[in-house]
Amino acid sequence: MATRLEGKVAVITGGGSGIGRATALRFLDEGASVVVADLNRKTGQETAAMARERGHGERIRFVRCDVSVEAEVAEAVDVATRELGRLDCIFNNAGAGGAFGPLTEVSVEDWDRTFALLVRGVFLGTKLAARAMIEQGSGGAILNTASIAGLSAGAGMHAYSTCKAAVINFTRSAAVELAPYKIRVNAICPGAILTPLVGRGREAQMATLFERGQPLPVAGRPEHIAAAALFLASDDAAFVTGESLVVDGGLTALGPGLYDGHNPAGNAIIESIALHHGITDVAQLANLPAGYDPGTVEE
Repeated sequence: MATRLEGKVAVITGGGSGIGRATALRFLDEGASVVVADLNRKTGQETAAMARERGHGERIRFVRCDVSVEAEVAEAVDVATRELGRLDCIFNNAGAGGAFGPLTEVSVEDWDRTFALLVRGVFLGTKLAARAMIEQGSGGAILNTASIAGLSAGAGMHAYSTCKAAVINFTRSAAVELAPYKIRVNAICPGAILTPLVGRGREAQMATLFERGQPLPVAGRPEHIAAAALFLASDDAAFVTGESLVVDGGLTALGPGLYDGHNPAGNAIIESIALHHGITDVAQLANLPAGYDPGTVEE
């Protein structure tokens, strides 16, 4: 049976764990050859071992790579073209939480290190992969891991949120420039995902929190993002470029949560509406007849 990435070659940064590992294994299962590029040699080699256990030994490579260093990203791309014959996709996925703490206390050094990993790494992966794809002349797919934190500042720390917003806009810009070469550039914006970085030994507890905090009562897992990456890397997304695909169980659709009982401002609005209708029990609002009420004041 034909698979969706049969004969294609991909580089996946941050492939040693979490989203990167899940994507590497999914791509391999779908027929691709994969270069796992990760700073952590131990976890990167573990991913390669898992691939071999699944019968993909001939189609997996591991390269230790700091994505903020151009020569090391170039080596990962070179391994793909030299040892596996070509490059059809790069998934610029490597990341970390980066600088944290009050804005007035964050050091310039921590801020710059965060940008080097989360923004420079995406730039370098895109730049070097695009060179290889243009030379091949057959197009390709570039995927970048952004975040819902790049869409809403309150969803992450200052440096992290700013970096992910930069990734989203860089994705759009690169998509326009590379479109004439039939190179598609897209981003994925994960929501709350149970990765090793987030779980830290409390997976069950975090899963419960995630399920309660978003409309879809399903904890996000790396495999959910891998499925989105598979779509964007495959020919099924042949007409998709410059997009940022949100994969978050409806978390961003929930918005500020004004009417879910958790936001003080929303609670005040609900109470005001109830009083307008002469209702003392807010729960009775659900029984109001449908229709339009102009109220007594303008919004």
